[in-house]
Amino acid sequence: MSEKIAIVGSGLIGRSWAVLFARGGYRVVLYDVKEELMTQAMEVVQAQLHSLHESNLLLGRDPAECYTRVSTSTFLSSAVEGALLLQECVPEDVELKRKVFSELDTLVSDTTILSSSTSCIVPSKFTETLSHRSNCIVSHPVNPPHYCPAVEIIPAPWTTDLAKDKTISIMKQIGMKPVVAKKECDGFILNRLQYAVLQESWRLVEDGVCDPQDIDTVMTSGLGLRWSFIGPFQTIHLNAPEGVTDYAERYSDGIVRVSKQFGEPRHMTGETLEKVREYVEGKVPMDKHKENLQWRDGVLKQLAVFKQSIPDKP
Repeated sequence: MSEKIAIVGSGLIGRSWAVLFARGGYRVVLYDVKEELMTQAMEVVQAQLHSLHESNLLLGRDPAECYTRVSTSTFLSSAVEGALLLQECVPEDVELKRKVFSELDTLVSDTTILSSSTSCIVPSKFTETLSHRSNCIVSHPVNPPHYCPAVEIIPAPWTTDLAKDKTISIMKQIGMKPVVAKKECDGFILNRLQYAVLQESWRLVEDGVCDPQDIDTVMTSGLGLRWSFIGPFQTIHLNAPEGVTDYAERYSDGIVRVSKQFGEPRHMTGETLEKVREYVEGKVPMDKHKENLQWRDGVLKQLAVFKQSIPDKP
């Protein structure tokens, strides 16, 4: 019998985790407080499995067989019993996470990994007093996880290497691409990069340098195209005749000069917020929000399929 994964919370991220762990060959128990929530979740799980299969993104597995691996429970103790790894997917509230992890701490075995899906709360904030704190870690996925395979692995100061290495191994087994932080950092890696881009985008619009649509065009028709398959460091390495050292010698002074002009962070309020809102709602009307989410996921699925076909570098 395959090993068991417990997922606490059957919302958007919990459902995606269920699909990914089932795709990786694990038995999955999805926990939530109401049966109707689980019924809805299982419908989504089934649909996502079939969608991944149609696009050859199910690691060669049969969607019906994967679906049989997923079960539900409204009893937390039975859901987590005997689990190799527990993936918490409750809302982003540090007090709620402390409460949930404190309860889980009384139920899990000494070998269960307690993994959180939090996007920016460092694990030491909600695991310090736990008796199983050495098994606690963050595994933060990108939304939607079944099409965006990056997952941030953030150990607490007291997380053991065994727990960290086992988490990394599991994530690779289910088709994810772990990014491992060497230490805790507020915002982690993904959001610090995202916030840096968002802040400068906001400044450029607020200071009258360009309009919101220009920012999106720079990303979708410029930077984002290269970054989507080689990232910023490999991009600069290829952009200079003699590689990254050459790039640094040529452009470092200019980068520092411009960066010094960024100034203090800007709050996302006021006239700039209204300008950005008018632009995005013109492109993505609120009454079509659900349909546009489906469109986004469909495009991400096509990108995931395409990236599988990209040949290795020479």
